[in-house]
Amino acid sequence: MKAEDLRTKSDDELKEQITELRREGFNLRFQVASGQLENTARRRQVRRDIARVKTIQGERRRKASQKT
Repeated sequence: MKAEDLRTKSDDELKEQITELRREGFNLRFQVASGQLENTARRRQVRRDIARVKTIQGERRRKASQKT
């Protein structure tokens, strides 16, 4: 997931994206615990995607607060 793609999404879409990523991260943790996870790099990818979305949300909040 690229930051450019995320910047084109609305705030509601970003919130939905975070929810999906958190759910996926939760499921990945269970797969690791049960020994079923094959692609271990996906956990890191999901964490970074969550951070990317949160960064964009923070940028938008700061930009909105500067306007007022």
